[in-house]
Amino acid sequence: MIFSAIQCQTKPDFEKNLKTLKKLIQKSGDIVVAPEVVLTGFAYDRFEEAASFGQRALEELLPLSQERIVCYTQIEKRDGKFYNIAKVLYKEEVVYEQPKVKLFKFGGETDYFSAGNIEQINLFEIEGRKFGLLICFELRFIEIWQRLKGADIILVPAMWGSLRKRHFEQFTETLALMHQCFVIASNSANEDMAKSSAIINPFGVAFRDDRKRLLNKEVDLNDIKKMRRYMDIGL
Repeated sequence: MIFSAIQCQTKPDFEKNLKTLKKLIQKSGDIVVAPEVVLTGFAYDRFEEAASFGQRALEELLPLSQERIVCYTQIEKRDGKFYNIAKVLYKEEVVYEQPKVKLFKFGGETDYFSAGNIEQINLFEIEGRKFGLLICFELRFIEIWQRLKGADIILVPAMWGSLRKRHFEQFTETLALMHQCFVIASNSANEDMAKSSAIINPFGVAFRDDRKRLLNKEVDLNDIKKMRRYMDIGL
C-alpha cells in the first residue's frame, strides 16, 4: 500500500484551499491524511462561513475517496455550537467522524469551539484494518492513547506550532512504537507551523521531508505482525 501525508499551507481563500487539497488528494496513495482544518484554518472571525463552506467542500471531496481513504478535519455547526470534526471518507461515504476532544486553549480554541466527549474516540474498521484517530493537541493525553490500543493505523491531522516541532516528532514516533502500528501524521506548512509530517512504521522509523507538500510512502502492512511478534506486549 501507499500511505500519504499532505503538508500544505492553509490560506484565507477557502476556495483556493479546496482546490489545492483536491489536487494533492488526486496525487496521493491508498490512505491520505490532510492537516487540521485544512479547508479554512481556524477562521475565528468567519465561523459561520467556514462551517457552511465545509459542508459544500465535503460533497466535492467524497468522489475522491472512491479508491482511497481520506482523512481531514473541518469546522461544523451542530445544535448551535461549533466543533472541529475529523472526517474519514471511503467509497464516497463518510465512514467515520470524531470531534476534537482536547482543545488547545493557548490558541484560543476553547473560546470558540465546543469539545467532544472522550467516549466518542474509538477504534474503527475499514477493509479489515483497525484505525485510530488523534487530532493535534490530543497527542499529549495518555488517556486518549489508551483508547487506541489495538489500532493498526493511527491518523493524525494537525496544526502544530513550530516552537514545539520536536515535540510533534517525538509524540508521533512514540505513538507508533507504543501501539506497534503505522502512524500517518499530517501537519500544516504555514509559516508558524512545524511541518514534520510523517509516515511512521511500527518500528518507529519515520519518513519525513519538510520540503514537500505531499509525502507518499510505500509500506508493508506485514510490519505490524513482525513488530508485535518481535516485541510481544500483548497487542
